[in-house]
Amino acid sequence: MELSLNSMLYAFSRGLDYVEHDLVGISSHHSKRVAYICALLGEQFGLNENEKSDVVGCALLHDSALPEYIQEEANQGNEVLKSKRTNMARHCVIGEEYAKQIPFHGNVDNFILYHHEAADGNGIIGKKGDEIPLGASLIHLGDQVDAIFHLSAVSDEKYSKIADFIKRQTGKLFAPSQAEAFLDIFHSKESFMYMIDREIDNALNKTLPLYHENYSPEQLVSFASFFARIIDYKSRFTRDHSMGLAKKADAMSNYYHFDAEKKAQYYLAAALHDIGKLAVDSNILEKPSGLTPAEFTAIQDHAWISYSILSEIDGFQPLGSWAALHHEKLDGSGYPFGLTAPELGFEERLMACLDIYQALVEKRPYKDGMPHEKAIGILDKLAVAGRIDGDIVSDLNKGFGG
Repeated sequence: MELSLNSMLYAFSRGLDYVEHDLVGISSHHSKRVAYICALLGEQFGLNENEKSDVVGCALLHDSALPEYIQEEANQGNEVLKSKRTNMARHCVIGEEYAKQIPFHGNVDNFILYHHEAADGNGIIGKKGDEIPLGASLIHLGDQVDAIFHLSAVSDEKYSKIADFIKRQTGKLFAPSQAEAFLDIFHSKESFMYMIDREIDNALNKTLPLYHENYSPEQLVSFASFFARIIDYKSRFTRDHSMGLAKKADAMSNYYHFDAEKKAQYYLAAALHDIGKLAVDSNILEKPSGLTPAEFTAIQDHAWISYSILSEIDGFQPLGSWAALHHEKLDGSGYPFGLTAPELGFEERLMACLDIYQALVEKRPYKDGMPHEKAIGILDKLAVAGRIDGDIVSDLNKGFGG
């Protein structure tokens, strides 16, 4: 399948922005600003297009492990507040594991693992100097400056503070050559103008134009595992939902004799179907009691956000529709668009049935998984009511009933 990897990572970084803001208070478009800084610095250090693309990709993903890290902390009784982090090295380790599932052009070992390392060795792992790859150092510089100064808006006063900070931290947080390169590139408040929210996408695309490559079915499955793991860790209530749905999508792809490429595409679409839940407040996702009307609306919004995010990926249709329309119903009672039967293809109908089935049979902290027969009984009632496809429900019964 031909896809634009950087387009996919740009779109996914939007989902990560929601997580970072929700969990640790980072401003919007943080990952994209870090990526933009890395792209410009990479040019200064003579990186070729593939090397620059790899650094940008890792920059976009540098905090991708935050949901899993914070869930781990919560499981150990540690509350990760916006003003306090514990065991931050852990999110670097997990993020490094994530990066191995992405088919970068070259060697990106330790780019994410060491992205909190300081030039003088006083980082969270203790590496220094030549022990830190250039990619990790560039991500570290961009991450530190944007996290501290929120570069979406820079005044003369803020620019003076940024320049002073870089100079004071030269040889400490930042290698002298990289600090010097940063000040050469960002020499005035006007030089930050491309990092404001409405300009950052255009700035990235100009600095690193979209490129397309063909990805094998195996690589698409690897993408799916990467994305599903991050999405599912947003809430302990749905820890295995995306990957569980992907596995059932794969099983039904076999049942319907999809070819190898379509099987992988459908698996990836299933893994990404709930990407919009990254934008939903964790307190709502994990609320133990009933939801208020406003909270229920916020939950429903995830379907539109999923559609919006996936629509940003160059070359991703029709997978985006297969993924994001899983709450639509044949009678027009679904969301986000209220589509009806003639507007919903087989793949969208199948995903809708699979999503309901997966939600019923999976175990969650507040409920046991439902037996197959009972779940099919509920699906049958929905089919009789004209909301979902009865033929597909019958096939699910055959596919999963044995």
